[in-house]
Amino acid sequence: MVSENLLSSSKRSPTTPKFCNSFTTRIFSDVAGDITIVVDGESFLLHKFPLVSRSGKIRKMVADAKDSNISKLELRSLPGGPHTFELAMKFCYGMNFEITAANVAHLRCAAEYLEMTEDYREENLISRTETYLNEFVVQSLEKSVEVLSTCELLPPIAELVEIPNRCIEAISINACKEQLVSGLSHLDCNSESTELKSNCLEWWVEDLSVLRIDYYQRVIRAMGTAGVRLDSIVASLMHYAQMSLNGIEKCQIWNPARMKPSPSMEENHQSIIVETLVSLMPTDKSSSIPLSFLFGMLRMAIMLDAAIACRLELERRIAFRLEMVLLDDLLIPSVRSGDSLFDVDTVHRILVNFLQRVEEEEENEDCGYESEGIGSPGHDSLLKVGRLIDSYLSEIAPDPYLNLQKFIAMIEILPDYARVIDDGLYRAIDIYLKAHPMLAEHECKKLCKLIDCQKLSQEACNHAAQNDRLPVQMTVQVLYSEQLRLKNALSGGSGDGFLSQRISSGIPSAAMSPRDNYASLRRENRELKLEISRMRVRLSELEKEQMYMKQGMIDKSGNGKTFFTSLSKGIGRIGIFSGPGGGRQQKSGRKSRGSEGKTGRSRGHSMS
Repeated sequence: MVSENLLSSSKRSPTTPKFCNSFTTRIFSDVAGDITIVVDGESFLLHKFPLVSRSGKIRKMVADAKDSNISKLELRSLPGGPHTFELAMKFCYGMNFEITAANVAHLRCAAEYLEMTEDYREENLISRTETYLNEFVVQSLEKSVEVLSTCELLPPIAELVEIPNRCIEAISINACKEQLVSGLSHLDCNSESTELKSNCLEWWVEDLSVLRIDYYQRVIRAMGTAGVRLDSIVASLMHYAQMSLNGIEKCQIWNPARMKPSPSMEENHQSIIVETLVSLMPTDKSSSIPLSFLFGMLRMAIMLDAAIACRLELERRIAFRLEMVLLDDLLIPSVRSGDSLFDVDTVHRILVNFLQRVEEEEENEDCGYESEGIGSPGHDSLLKVGRLIDSYLSEIAPDPYLNLQKFIAMIEILPDYARVIDDGLYRAIDIYLKAHPMLAEHECKKLCKLIDCQKLSQEACNHAAQNDRLPVQMTVQVLYSEQLRLKNALSGGSGDGFLSQRISSGIPSAAMSPRDNYASLRRENRELKLEISRMRVRLSELEKEQMYMKQGMIDKSGNGKTFFTSLSKGIGRIGIFSGPGGGRQQKSGRKSRGSEGKTGRSRGHSMS
């Protein structure tokens, strides 16, 4: 058995020469050498007999030399260079030296290069290094990682003797063993604090972060095949990214007007790291990769100009849980010259992926539309994303570089049933109009047509009725919708008859195929649910108004004229703009009306 800390020759000559401290021209001072070995430009004055007795390569070189008294040989591309050759020569002379995890891979490759096999001497260097690898390295996860990291600078001969493969297999096996041993501790972590749980997951994470990306990739794939927990693999990916990509974002100077320079070698290497880490992410849906990590990797991929497939994969993963995304995560800076301040195209693609996912989930349902309730996860997710996108639009609207077509595309991509009310959309459009005062009139009309006036709250309608930035047609539509709402409130109606129309139109046609009938029923069911949600919002508004009116009647000591007086004023104001020619009058008097409206009650809450 080989000692872990000391390796010595079993047979030592009593006249074994002593090493000098300097290895420049001679390594022995008391016995004259008879051959000089040159390794990477460094000369070693040695003796033929100890070398040819253990190294088959040197023996062949001496035998094949034309001059029988050859005194100089050159070894090219020796693994490990002069330092490793020095250790191999110590072994040939039977001197003590230490085999460690740091030098065993170099020694094993050098022994292979020098052909130090059992054919020339028993317990030769190949045998000694193999014994150390088998008895100490493959039994320890830490030593396997250390040896694997030393293989990065070795030539392909390391792969030939399968040192990396053995280390990778040992790491995965030992990780599984550690996982089984720590099973009880891991179960305890489920009921303990988050800090304790993170400690249970990071027992080998830090060790792997020292590996080169290609070796790390092979290790993670082997771990996945061996059955290592997915949450542990995710923790390792996050730690590796943090260690290898930390500081990149700080080094990049973000300027939307700058020209992107050609990537450096360092950036190319970092781009490979990002692409590799994304390819290693578990595909199992049960594995929860933090959204913050996904967005961080997406920002890195965009900044480093990673492969399109890498970015699309990150966008797809984010879209799968878009309803849980925070607004700040979507505010991705743009790195392209002449573009808007924010990367709107990336968010648009994420939203497209999300809507495709929702559509696929609906198509894959085994049951009919009756199985999906009003509060179903799919519908709730869509409403959450609708509110998220409206908030996102409000955040990017002040951007002076934001193209109108991109802004409209972000609005139009969401279906009508993704918004119960259009207050958030109205606010975003109003901010955009304020930040882009040079828009043409037809562009303003095109933008405002995206707002459904019947889906605006009372507060938003009051603001829109006095908003100078809106086109006249938009203001007229808002006032008309308010008039209908007041009439329905007085008559006790349920709205604009939309619900009854949807119910009557939901009868499938006999000429339609069963698939088309199912799609039509599913669409009608979705619209009915949306209308019910709208009615709930309207009911809540009416209840609030009723409470305010009751409070006002009490304050007036039972006068009884307050409600009807305010109602008649509201109807009268609406009637002014609803008559023939009202649109032209409104267009000529937009600014005067806006200044008069500053004292009105609707200016108490500015949407912009």
